This record gives sequence, C-alpha cells and structure tokens, in this order.
Amino acid sequence: MQKHLMTMHLMSAHGTIRGMSEESAVRAWREVLARHASVTCALERELSDKYDLGVSEFEVLERMVEGDQEKYRSQEIAAAVHLSQSACSRVIARLEKAGLVRRAICEADRRGVFVVITEEGRARHAAALPAHRAVVVAAFDSGASPPPPCALEAVHAAETAHAPETARTS
Repeated sequence: MQKHLMTMHLMSAHGTIRGMSEESAVRAWREVLARHASVTCALERELSDKYDLGVSEFEVLERMVEGDQEKYRSQEIAAAVHLSQSACSRVIARLEKAGLVRRAICEADRRGVFVVITEEGRARHAAALPAHRAVVVAAFDSGASPPPPCALEAVHAAETAHAPETARTS
C-alpha cells in the first residue's frame, strides 16, 4: 500500500514514471527518501512517546492483526515488513519481552517457531492505531506541510545555516 501511494504521488508530481529524465528520476527518488525519513521520524516520536512502540514493532503488530492467520513464521513477518531476518528477530524479541507476542513451537516440525500476537499486543496496536493513521494521513495530505524533520536533520540544518558562506557554496 505504501509503495503504491508513493508511486501515485510521484506520478502526479512528475508525470509518468516511464520516460522520466535522469534528473527528474533522481529528484523524485530524493523526494521519496525525504518523505520516508520525515514520516518515519514523526511516527517514531508519536509511537515511542505515547505507546512505547517503535515503527517496526508497530508494523509487525499491524501485519499480525490484519492477517488471517493465528500464527506466523518470522520469515513471513520479515518479508511483510521489509526487514532482514536478523532485524526482524530483534523486533520480535523486543515485542516478546514486552508481552506483545509470544513464540510457539511448530508441532509438525519441532525446529520451526511461530510468532503469535497476544491480547496485550492487540490492545497496544489498537491504542496506537489512531495516532499512526493520523501521522500517515497527514504525510500524504496534499494540502498539508510535511511532518517536521528528525532531530539530526534539524541539527544539520542549524549547522549549515551557521557555517561560513564559502563552506556552504563549495
């Protein structure tokens, strides 16, 4: 869904994707990266501060809540949320420690491990959902300004603004 929205946004902002000049493609790519970074930072602040969830943690819970399965293999989750297997394992471990998911052994293959969302995980997801949706909708609302930049971007902007003129133009 997010990829589809980004493509639609790019198509409306820059004409069709096919036949784009290299310069337009690079400009569109940078816009995607900037939008992703600003939305991710806004989500991280909102979800972390109020619900003690990171963006990846929320996404894992989201996919499990939306899915039609009771239990998921970590490989399925990793693919759904676009994380490496090791990164996904770390996210699942944090969620498990917080009591939001639990691991279950596969009865058919004792080597297999499933991840199951807990009631507490469903409740935390439900509580955080409106905040998540508000940030995402605001980010793609054509009349709204983009979310504020991350703290590091703000620091870089401040440093650049105070740098000598020759340093900024070179």
